[in-house]
Amino acid sequence: MDMAVASPQALFEASGVKDVLDRLDSELIGLTPVKSRIRDIAALLLVDKLRTEQGLQSQPPSLHMSFTGNPGTGKTTVAMRMAEVLKQLGYVRKGHLVAVTRDDLVGQFIGHTAPKTKEVVKKAMGGVLFIDEAYYLYKPENERDYGQESIEILLQAMENHRDDLVVILAGYKNRMDTFFGSNPGMASRVAHHIDFPDYSEAELMQIAQLMLRALNYDFDASAAAAFARYITLRRQQPHFANARSIRNALDRMRLRHATRVVRADSAPTREQLRTLQAEDIAGSRVFDSPAAASGG
Repeated sequence: MDMAVASPQALFEASGVKDVLDRLDSELIGLTPVKSRIRDIAALLLVDKLRTEQGLQSQPPSLHMSFTGNPGTGKTTVAMRMAEVLKQLGYVRKGHLVAVTRDDLVGQFIGHTAPKTKEVVKKAMGGVLFIDEAYYLYKPENERDYGQESIEILLQAMENHRDDLVVILAGYKNRMDTFFGSNPGMASRVAHHIDFPDYSEAELMQIAQLMLRALNYDFDASAAAAFARYITLRRQQPHFANARSIRNALDRMRLRHATRVVRADSAPTREQLRTLQAEDIAGSRVFDSPAAASGG
């Protein structure tokens, strides 16, 4: 297809990017601002290619990113789809995602950090390197910490291999803000800052129903009401991790459902094997919380 005469929309579809973004829409409930920003970045990359074809040479767009938000808000999934978009548009060769934390990059002894970090960078070349809780790389209070050595290697890779490696730094927003404030070199290389909002109760319910359908389970009416109450209470407790906590809750509910089915005297029907009831949810310790007792 001649890029000089084809419409941008036709190119967008021919590249396969539209399919990737449509899949992101179907995979993740909500996150409208995030999805909109990813579409904007995809449009920027496409237009950059069109400009190059027309002889409008310019500095390639900086693609290193920061994803901020609480756990379970879809940051890793969006990073995976971003890697696919970058490959479809020719900005990286492979389009794979390498997800790491501090432990994968920083050694405990002198001489261990550089080879660990360089090996991770090597694995990520041609794709996206996703560093979760990136602020743990920087521990200024510990002068014997080797995280700064890893940061220096990453900075060099982000600059020297920007045509075939995209780095996404992720974590809680306030901690990431502090990290960038303390690392101006890293801050100057990250062009796109995307904040992932927490899910609403209605969105969490939709997520639960999507997860259940994928597993061939469903709530009956009483279970749906009980789980809505569960979500309200669980969100008020510490360490709530959005979709991740919902997945864990459903796993425990399936355990209680299995125990109930096994104890029955008769052979279960297909419907009984796939239907969660209120008692499968009511067994959660969440309902023992003070908020549950007070009706709050």
